[in-house]
Amino acid sequence: MTIQALVFDVYGTLFDVHSVKEQAEALYPDHGEAISKRWREKQLEYSFLRQLNGQYVPFSQVTQDALRYTLLELKLHVTEEQITTLMETYLTLDVYPEVSSVLETMADKRLVVFSNGSHDMLDPLIEQSGLADRFEHLVSVDDIKQYKPAPASYMHALNTLGLKREEILFMSSNGWDITGAKSFGFKTAWINRNGLPVEELNLDPDRIYDDLTGITEWQ
Repeated sequence: MTIQALVFDVYGTLFDVHSVKEQAEALYPDHGEAISKRWREKQLEYSFLRQLNGQYVPFSQVTQDALRYTLLELKLHVTEEQITTLMETYLTLDVYPEVSSVLETMADKRLVVFSNGSHDMLDPLIEQSGLADRFEHLVSVDDIKQYKPAPASYMHALNTLGLKREEILFMSSNGWDITGAKSFGFKTAWINRNGLPVEELNLDPDRIYDDLTGITEWQ
């Protein structure tokens, strides 16, 4: 069946979450990379735990809690000003260099963002990037308070589009997100920016690309 819509994850797929390390390095010399790496790990861990525990809070709160934990774990001094400054970097993450041209090439498809990010994080990020007018919808799991990879989250994206599952190509750089979308019934393209192995869950992606340029074959 022909692909009608391209659905993009945001963090790590369209935007580089580790672009926060420059500001982290400025605030905490020699710790920028460690902060960036651990912050992302805890951000994902907390979203998974909250989903499993039925204790949903918006992704902005998850992200802030993960940051505070990271700084404490690394035994760094924590002030509210530093927390605020680092949280603001999530509103201006670097967009990957190929994104704009790929979106232009694929403009004949319905283009949608689908993210765990809450709208207070997601909307300003997309707007400042200059990409907002490329997308038909900015879909957030915050609308239903069910984090990916819960099936209900992908159902929310499906209902928003009003298509059949097999008419949707879902793209993410996160292997866990690809497995969730594949299990739900979407076509999947893993944007494997870090050259990682496929997850051992018997839910292999339909395509694997080094970056988003590869999806242009779905025209």
